[in-house]
Amino acid sequence: MKIPKRNLLSLAVILLLSLNVMSQSPFNYSKYVNTFIGTAPLTDSKILGYELPEGWRSWAGLTFPGSSLPNAMVQLSPITEYGSGAGYEYEDSIIYGFTHTNKGHWNFCNIPILPMSNPGAKFGSRFSHKNESAAPGFYRVYLDDYNVNVSLTSTLRAGFHKYEFKNNINRQILFDMGKANSRVSTWNIEQDGSNAIKGFQGGENVYFYAILNTKIEKLDKTEEGKPSGFAVAHLANRNSDPVELKIGLSFVSAENAKENLLKEIGNKSFNEIRKEATQKWETILSSIQVKGGTEKQKVMLYSCLYRSFLWPALRSDVNGEYTDANRKVVKSDFRYYTEPSLWDTYRNKDVLLGLISPDVTLDVIKSMKDVGDKKGFIPTFFHGDHGASSIAGAYLRGIDNFDIKGTYQILLKNANTPGGARPHIEEYIAKGFISEPDIKHPNVETKASAGVSKTLEYSYDDYSVAQIAKKLGDTSNYRILMARSKNYKNMFDPSTRFMRGKLADGSWITPFNPQFPYYEYMYREANAWQVSFFAPHDMKGLIELYGGAKGFESKLDSLFTVPWNPNYIARNVETMIGQYCHGNQPDHEAPFSYHFIGKPEKSQKILDNILNNLYGIGNEGLALCGMDDAGEMSSWYVFSALGLYPFSATDAEYIVTVPLFDEVKWRTSNGKYITISKPGKGRDMTNIKVNGKDLKGYFVSHDLFKNGGRVDILTDEKTRN
Repeated sequence: MKIPKRNLLSLAVILLLSLNVMSQSPFNYSKYVNTFIGTAPLTDSKILGYELPEGWRSWAGLTFPGSSLPNAMVQLSPITEYGSGAGYEYEDSIIYGFTHTNKGHWNFCNIPILPMSNPGAKFGSRFSHKNESAAPGFYRVYLDDYNVNVSLTSTLRAGFHKYEFKNNINRQILFDMGKANSRVSTWNIEQDGSNAIKGFQGGENVYFYAILNTKIEKLDKTEEGKPSGFAVAHLANRNSDPVELKIGLSFVSAENAKENLLKEIGNKSFNEIRKEATQKWETILSSIQVKGGTEKQKVMLYSCLYRSFLWPALRSDVNGEYTDANRKVVKSDFRYYTEPSLWDTYRNKDVLLGLISPDVTLDVIKSMKDVGDKKGFIPTFFHGDHGASSIAGAYLRGIDNFDIKGTYQILLKNANTPGGARPHIEEYIAKGFISEPDIKHPNVETKASAGVSKTLEYSYDDYSVAQIAKKLGDTSNYRILMARSKNYKNMFDPSTRFMRGKLADGSWITPFNPQFPYYEYMYREANAWQVSFFAPHDMKGLIELYGGAKGFESKLDSLFTVPWNPNYIARNVETMIGQYCHGNQPDHEAPFSYHFIGKPEKSQKILDNILNNLYGIGNEGLALCGMDDAGEMSSWYVFSALGLYPFSATDAEYIVTVPLFDEVKWRTSNGKYITISKPGKGRDMTNIKVNGKDLKGYFVSHDLFKNGGRVDILTDEKTRN
């Protein structure tokens, strides 16, 4: 039957309307995000591996529940304790202010602001979790002592406060300018017209400009510029309309902060800004769509995905200006970001960022090169030289619209120049290892070289730079760096079958206790067990050191079964499965290592234990098993829960494991889809099919993320969760 053109047109219109309605009503992924996960303390000694000494709070979680956009300048969150990891600790009962920067590393928490009503002599209000809620891009709490309902949302560079005062007389706003988690060197503040305030907080050197929707009667300052100082804005008595405070930030000037505020918020309402924030998070979260799994597993997946995109943070203003590594104001055509927390986000989080937000990764690399151009070296973070892996991994995955040759030359300087980015590089190059001094009675806090950890990690960093050299055709440096990438073998002691520290003459350090953890002696925040399986670039060579598959398997079995000594206490070396420590990053690749001897079922047993029992724990289900470390702990969960993990982050491939979910749909950055299917309920992987063909081995290529495709994971139905 022939359909009239008029009817065809009507059908087309109906179809377009239907598609439009669908596009306006996306699935709500934000509902699965619990921003409070990671704010509660970890106290269970069975999980920690030891009894917490009196007065200690485990370094687990250290996350914040407030409002932020992905990789934004502003993180607007309550502070309940200065000097704490992220400013907010779930067990606390008093809020001292709402700060505008955060990372979870005992720093930032700048520009604390607190609405008050008849405050008296003390600043800070009691609150209850019953009157507190949060979502991506939003936070709300009722301040009991001031009878104020506070709502917060934010843009990339600006925050939006809304205060609903029960008492509209004697309303005040505290600018607690002498306080932050970072040291405040100085500060200033001044009123600008009848309803605006601008200022500066030294230390992190943050400028702000705030506009209120009500008149400021006066601004009182107390000990301006001093750590004990503060300012109080007294508001005019008005009707019961909510007080709105819009605040822009800048690391350049108060004028730029004002411009950021006007461009990003302007005359938009609180609800409009909140809606925009939600939509931006939905774009990120909807990249991953799952079927099956439990409610808790979905909450953990999307909460971890959320936390994976909070850092690095934007530092350039809407006009393109930023303060560079030489503390000069410059302007560029890219967005300038803080350096990633490379120890340890290079392992997985930097990869995840590139897969979902490659435009951010590109600008992060340009920002790192900008530092390198001006300071001589690509920035490192805390330990190792892992910008090499993050940059190489992004480049090999196709993020290449930057000056790769110039960046490569700086990475070569990092790898070879004494007194530069890599401590002890002369000894490393000359001897193939980094030694330790002969200390008779070392303890957890002993200051030394962390020579074993540095040697292992520099070896991997050399491998990473070598991969760029290979692609650029620099054969000479490729050969040199690949030879150096084997230096990890120089730390292996065949008599103990551990990676063990050496003295300068090459002799082994004695006495030697592989279970004792150190912060800097031989190892970095680890013991011998936890670093002895790290050679992600050369697992074949590592297995040979242990005498082959059987010897390696036996040693790996022991890693997960030899009991932890509860008398060995090193904060941040916590959450133990035998000697394996999931609460810190140095051994995060170890659970996958059984794949390399053809026994993925052993890996899966460990992975399932971690995924199901070490995230979202404690009485409220809000504790994490270790410090989130700017999203590394979260990214580990995301990859492992989905069934693809970047075992060697430098290499453009992913090890396959059994996902927690029956089906995963991953939208790639170019709009293609990867479908990961696990049709059965079993947990032991028996076969992998990629686009219908049997996969040889356990790795899939990054081509999946370029072209889309399907991965089917078949399992033994006898094994179930």
